[in-house]
Amino acid sequence: QVQLVESGGGLVQPGGSLRLSCVASRSIFSVYGMAWYRQAPGKQRELVASLTNQGSTNYADSVKGRFTISKDGAKNSVNLQMKSLKPEDTAIYYCNIRWGPEDYWGQGTQVTVSS
Repeated sequence: QVQLVESGGGLVQPGGSLRLSCVASRSIFSVYGMAWYRQAPGKQRELVASLTNQGSTNYADSVKGRFTISKDGAKNSVNLQMKSLKPEDTAIYYCNIRWGPEDYWGQGTQVTVSS
């Protein structure tokens, strides 16, 4: 069973930055894809950013130019750098990693943007 452990969430003021990290208990060398999702209270979970094993990225329109997804093979991690945060970015953020048909989720990390 693969485990994904997220970290980096917290409380930040509008305009601030946070960096989320998701460390996998398995090598990410052969992953099919990696992604970050988020779920705000009363809303459906939505895709924030994704990264394929070939390096292609995709971002939700609401975060383009502010968020950057990346991976660190040495640490088996997928990261999300978030800048210029807005109150509407407040949500629980989940990482997702797929190895072929196997699909794993982290436990979620809370991001709160508030003054």
